[in-house]
Amino acid sequence: INAEYMGTPSECLFFFVLQNDTIMVQFKFALCQLDSHPDKSVNVDNAVRHISTASARGADVVVLPECFNSPYGTHYFPSYAEPVPEGETCQSIRHAAESNGVVVVAGSIPERGDDGKLYNTCVVFSATGEVLAKYRKIHLFSIDTAGLKFSEADTLTAGNEIVTFTINSVKIGLGICFDIRYPEITALYQSLGTQILIFPGAFNMVTGPVHWTHSARARAVDGQQFIVMCSPARNNRASYIAYGHSLVVDPWGTVLGELGENQEILMCEIDTEKVDEVRKKLPIHFCKRDDLYEIYLDRPNRFCGCFLDL
Repeated sequence: INAEYMGTPSECLFFFVLQNDTIMVQFKFALCQLDSHPDKSVNVDNAVRHISTASARGADVVVLPECFNSPYGTHYFPSYAEPVPEGETCQSIRHAAESNGVVVVAGSIPERGDDGKLYNTCVVFSATGEVLAKYRKIHLFSIDTAGLKFSEADTLTAGNEIVTFTINSVKIGLGICFDIRYPEITALYQSLGTQILIFPGAFNMVTGPVHWTHSARARAVDGQQFIVMCSPARNNRASYIAYGHSLVVDPWGTVLGELGENQEILMCEIDTEKVDEVRKKLPIHFCKRDDLYEIYLDRPNRFCGCFLDL
């Protein structure tokens, strides 16, 4: 599937600095760490309010968490699932993106596909309400420990597309939660020229304290790009307790900002000049031994690229 959108929002979202014929882009991300409620409409209304708040604080890109319109659990997914992007949740978020003039990475929601299968799906809306990207989680979460047993495959189907969207010179890749554990995904995205990877995610209280930050920093260093991870807020009464701690990591592995466990918004400025700076200082991409190993898209026709010129 190949999709392309060319449009001009009513106002420019980004600041550009020309230096040595290279365009460096600076913009502000807002990560909305949201509470989860059994009522879908309450969750969606909460997300819309936070998009408006983030916009008022100067956000250019707003990121929502994994499964922001439902509690996280395989027994919830069938009843909360809806078509994407035609369903009520996406239409509410599309309107919020357009009315606030911001790009919205709509975390993920349970999607009921045209094939009748269920997916864990992220949609990105432009500041004019257009669909920039649609990504279905590739690696379905599975855990079997004394403290937690869970398998998304009980109800969900894995996606099979690597998805990017480009805003002017900045190419951004998408993943969801468990996808971040696979460095091959980061390598694929780096080969496609991404500078930012966004992972809505809901790590739990078993893996979160020990793996969440390490995973983000590892992938940032692997791919020499920014990593954005947005979690639901922690609810100790839920059947699945999210870790929280939404964060942004720069290409050197430095945590630029991190939340705690409660519902709140993390505002973080990203300057993509840092990507070029790190890749020049430590040119690991050019030192690869492609004669010995190679990572490639097994089904390149399944790559979906979306483009937006401001």
